[in-house]
Amino acid sequence: MPAETMILIGLIFLFVIILSRSARVVPQKTVFIVERLGKYAATLEAGFHILIPFIDRVAYKHSLKEMAIDVPEQSCITKDNIQVEVDGILYFLIMDPVKASYGINDYAFAAIQLAQTTMRSEIGKMQLDKTFEEREKINMEIVQAVDKASEPWGLKVTRYEVKNIVPPPSIKDAMEKQMRAEREKRALIAESEGDMQAKINRAEGDKQEAIAKSEGEKMKRINEAEGRGQEIERVAMATAKGIREIATAITSPGGAQAVNLRIAEQYLDEFGKLASTNNTMIIPSNLADVSGTVAAVAKIFTESTKANPEIK
Repeated sequence: MPAETMILIGLIFLFVIILSRSARVVPQKTVFIVERLGKYAATLEAGFHILIPFIDRVAYKHSLKEMAIDVPEQSCITKDNIQVEVDGILYFLIMDPVKASYGINDYAFAAIQLAQTTMRSEIGKMQLDKTFEEREKINMEIVQAVDKASEPWGLKVTRYEVKNIVPPPSIKDAMEKQMRAEREKRALIAESEGDMQAKINRAEGDKQEAIAKSEGEKMKRINEAEGRGQEIERVAMATAKGIREIATAITSPGGAQAVNLRIAEQYLDEFGKLASTNNTMIIPSNLADVSGTVAAVAKIFTESTKANPEIK
């Protein structure tokens, strides 16, 4: 192979090496930290970039996306001296890639350790029951503590979530018994309240029924009384009308003779009934007394008519 060809091939190979070491394509949401002769030179954002071969080099690569790292399970002691196992997830963003590169050796490890120490501190301030109720407060305190401490590292902690709080088996059994007793208590209270409400409803129903019956009985009696009053009034009116008609008939021509005849008939009729109901018959000593009696009764009618002329 000619020497010129060998030289050309060598030059092409050298160009390829230089190009591969100098040309850089940075992906979206990613930054490259470039050092020149061991010193920070530039921050390369998304796009195509050319570096000086053998002088510039990409020292660090950082993602600008939100990252989530798992905080391993750790033992914490509560305020009432109960040991619990707690783990969680930490979410953060790189805000300053230069600080993240040169501010700390491993920002992820440092954030995890800081989250764990803060977690132990916060759990130690609470009773065991409160740790389950105040997870939001624990999360907020950890976020504030880690975010403040990681500011020199160029990080921004967005949130922290407690995944599990696991008490010892003996404490779990005691808590389950307490919860079961509380549920039974609530069930008994609910049942007693329902029974009480049912009794109140039944009593109210009986009361309304008694009131309705009494109102009905009252109206019934009022109606009956009004009916009897109207009946008595109409009977009285009919009786008065009949008496008025009789009085009118008596004062008319021939009325007195008719009355005398009627009285004599009734006298003889009653006398006959007396004779039919007794074995012994009493006969007046003077039969003329019959006509005298009739005349006396007729005289009473005549005098009554004269004394009360409005009967006409």
